[in-house]
Amino acid sequence: MHLAEGIVPLPVLAGGAVLAASGVAIGLRKLDEERIVPVAVMASSLFVASLIHVPVGPASAHLVMNGLAGLILGWAVFPAMLVALLLQALFFGYGGLTTLGVNTLNMALPGVLCFLLLRPLMYGGRSVFVVGFFAGALAVAVACTMLCLTLLTAGRGIIPLAQGVFLAHVPVMLVEGLVTGSAVSFLYRVRPETFALWSKPEWSAAHATIS
Repeated sequence: MHLAEGIVPLPVLAGGAVLAASGVAIGLRKLDEERIVPVAVMASSLFVASLIHVPVGPASAHLVMNGLAGLILGWAVFPAMLVALLLQALFFGYGGLTTLGVNTLNMALPGVLCFLLLRPLMYGGRSVFVVGFFAGALAVAVACTMLCLTLLTAGRGIIPLAQGVFLAHVPVMLVEGLVTGSAVSFLYRVRPETFALWSKPEWSAAHATIS
């Protein structure tokens, strides 16, 4: 789900870069030493997730994992996504350096929305698979919508292409939901502290509710 270079106007690229930089700044400010390793692991996962992809016009369809990253990292998904996208652009030519800001914004912001809207629903271990499924599917749906809106800034003639990109990602939304739901259920069962939902004295009690 990477925008290629030379598609969208310069003002959109500049605006996306500014907003992405703001998100990265917030993520770094909220990042403490205990979260550095999870951020690094998720950045690696985000990087690997795009190695198998299907080109769709000026974009590409592949597993994104931004919903899972959002549930785990919160605002820190911005710096993690930035690192992953930068490495993808440098090593494999996915996206590009001029579109790095827009691509980061389009894929990291949906993860933050999942963090704000869905992660509180995981308190007490209620329906963690369902929460994970909706996080995975919703994050891709929002990211794809943002991608299509970004494409539309290139002119009305690109509307059919934007529609095709969105339809191509509908199966990805479902697969992403299943993968994220399964990952969330597993992590919550074996390492519930990953989601940092409770204070440390409550970890064992929270874990006991689902064991």
